[in-house]
Amino acid sequence: MENHELHYETLTRLTTAISHCKDPEEVAMVTAESVKSVFNAKGCCVFMVNRETGELGLVGSFGLSQEYLEKGPTHFKQAIKEAKDAVPIAIYDVMDDPRIKYPEAAKKEGIASLLGVPIISHNKIIGALRVYTAEPWEFSQDDVTVIQAVALICGMAMDMCRMYKGYKTSIEVLKNMRDSSNFKVNK
Repeated sequence: MENHELHYETLTRLTTAISHCKDPEEVAMVTAESVKSVFNAKGCCVFMVNRETGELGLVGSFGLSQEYLEKGPTHFKQAIKEAKDAVPIAIYDVMDDPRIKYPEAAKKEGIASLLGVPIISHNKIIGALRVYTAEPWEFSQDDVTVIQAVALICGMAMDMCRMYKGYKTSIEVLKNMRDSSNFKVNK
């Protein structure tokens, strides 16, 4: 990442883009692409917690190879603290940090540093947003704060998309029920 000053305009553009999404996966993709671009990072991933398997499942990514993305499972209870304890975690050197489960894959991918923050919705951890850099990066408090804000927006938007889908499904069910009862009454 390059040294930069992030303005309110960046959050406004990102929020506007996310607000047009109708699907949680689309929110994840827009978030990953926007964060990668704005921060001039190597890549960005959005993970969601699968409560059944205890793994962090990849929902959206931008800038990372398919090989790296398929390196192996990331278990929620063993994952980097951001998805476990609801705190951000900044790792300056992924090759020299015991919390990194796949350091050789990170090295091969050209990842030097990592910033991970939890995605929280309704006071529950639902996932993690991770930013990967090609050069070692000392993440500033402003970097962490902005990425935390993006993660919160992402979580809220994903919940809204799920509610929207549920709402649409409920409307369709009610319409079908109404149509079938009208059909029976008219016969």
